[in-house]
This record gives sequence, structure tokens and C-alpha cells, in this order.
Amino acid sequence: MSTNSSTTLDRQSTMNKLNTLDTLITRFKNQKPIRASSLVITLYGDTIEPHGGTVWLGSLIKLLEPMGINERLMRTTIFRLTQEGWLTNEKVGRKSYYSLTGSGRRKFEQAFRRVYTPYQTVWDGSWCLIMTHTLNADERKQLLDELNWQGFTVLTGHLIGSPNATLSDVNTVLASLGLQNKVITFQTHQQEELAGVQVRTLAKDSWELDKLGAHYQDFIDLFRPVWQELSEKDQIDPESSFLTRTLLIHEFRKRLLRDPQLPEELLPGDWEGRAARQLCRNIYRKVSPAAEQWLAQNLESANGPLPEASQAFYRRFGGLD
Repeated sequence: MSTNSSTTLDRQSTMNKLNTLDTLITRFKNQKPIRASSLVITLYGDTIEPHGGTVWLGSLIKLLEPMGINERLMRTTIFRLTQEGWLTNEKVGRKSYYSLTGSGRRKFEQAFRRVYTPYQTVWDGSWCLIMTHTLNADERKQLLDELNWQGFTVLTGHLIGSPNATLSDVNTVLASLGLQNKVITFQTHQQEELAGVQVRTLAKDSWELDKLGAHYQDFIDLFRPVWQELSEKDQIDPESSFLTRTLLIHEFRKRLLRDPQLPEELLPGDWEGRAARQLCRNIYRKVSPAAEQWLAQNLESANGPLPEASQAFYRRFGGLD
């Protein structure tokens, strides 16, 4: 390639970079301490799992270096995640390749399924309720932590409840904790009026929807400029696309971890979570083709180049181009 051609390509690459990415990266770097483990979890769930699940450590170091995660921090982070049972490694020659353990994969699937597929179900107005007055403080906290992903919260006193859960799911959790004989569970009947004023007020206060809505609004304020810049570009730099997509899902996932995924009937009409998901979907679909190009050129598995993304990957957010 001639010098002039190389210069032209470099100029085009610079023009296609996303200026708003600098703000995202600076914000991430300013965290004290940098939450490298959480970002690696996002990377595995969003990027590595759809491409076979195994990647060379050197690839990981290269991918996240622009985020302020240097080689030493990356090695420490991977070691910690391995010690905690999230990752397992395989040596091929002098190279180490890391993939999720079986339990790590199950945790990832549970957490990331909510990211790409919106919670949609027909709610009949029924509730699952649990009386916890016989539990001690530690048992009660453990139960709430385990049931949080099913939308449970404290409704009043020793009564916790969820409009999402079923008794069979709850009984499975209770049995795993050895608490099935220490609580009383109820399943209410369906109602004609799904959510009157009092019920919506209860949901707003019990799940602190105002606070959660503010978290979603922060996400919107952070990524709306990204979408505006993307809308003005015909081509996007592959590395910028990958880094933007990773930080997008990283920030969106943090909000979803707090979201009980309540039925639409219990949410405010101007619920910020809807707008945040739509914005996330739009950006993800826009940057994914170039991001996938970057991954194909820069990730290595034990068998060579990273495999093509799975079909499930292309069904994310209702379908990717």
C-alpha cells in the first residue's frame, strides 16, 4: 500500500471515530476504584459468549486497554474471577485461554437475558406474597437477595411480595435456602381492576420507582449525545463501535440489576425505563456491524480466529441487521 493510500485510510478512520466515546471512557476511568471485574463480566456476556465463550488473555488485554485497564490490572482481575469460580483457563503452549465455568455461564444467562429481551407478559393482577415474621434478620436478607430477580420487595412490615413471581419458583428458592417451613406464602387471585391508584402508589413507594427512574434518566442523558452523533455518520470506526457497545451494555445492565421489571400496569405513564431501553436498542443495532468487524480482527480463541456469532446473538433487541 502506498504512503498516500495509508494516509487516506488513517484520515478516514479518524473521521469515523466517535467523539462522544471520549466522554464515556473518561467517565469510566474516573471511577475510584476502576471496576474492572464488572466490565470483564459485561465483556463476556455481551461479546465472548456469543462467539464460542473462549478467548486468549492477550486479546482481552488489547480489547480493554483503551478503557484504562492495563495488562497488570487485567491479569489481576482475571485471576480474581477465576478464584471466585466465574472463569476457567486452558493453557495451549505459552498462551492462556479463558472461558466461563458452568456455574458462571448460568449466572450470565440469567443476568443478560433481561438485557436483550424486554420483560413482556400479560399480568392478571395476581401477587405472590410471603410472610417473613419468623425469620431472623440474616435469613430475611438472604431470602430477599435471592428473590430480588423475581421482583420481590418489602411491601410492609414482614410482608414481601411480587407481581411477577409464581409459587413454584418461590418454593424452589425457599427449598434451596432451607426456609420452606419458616415462612408462609400466598398467591392472590386475579383481579378485574389490575392496578388502582392505591396499588400504583404502593408500587411507586415500595420499589422506589422515582429513584430508579432517575437512574434511567442518567443513562439517557449519557447516551443521547452518542445516538445523535451516530445518526450523523454513514460509517463508524470499528474500534469506537466496539468500545461504545461495551460501555452501553455495561451501563444499561447496571440499571437493569435494580429494576424489578414490574408489569406495565404498575409503572408510570412516562416511565424512563422505556425510553432508556429504546435508546440502548437503537445504539446497539447501529454499532454492532462495525463492532463485530473489530472483534473478528482482534480476538483469538484456542482454535484460531473467534467463531462467528451465534444465531441467538442476531435476535438481540428484536433482531440485528
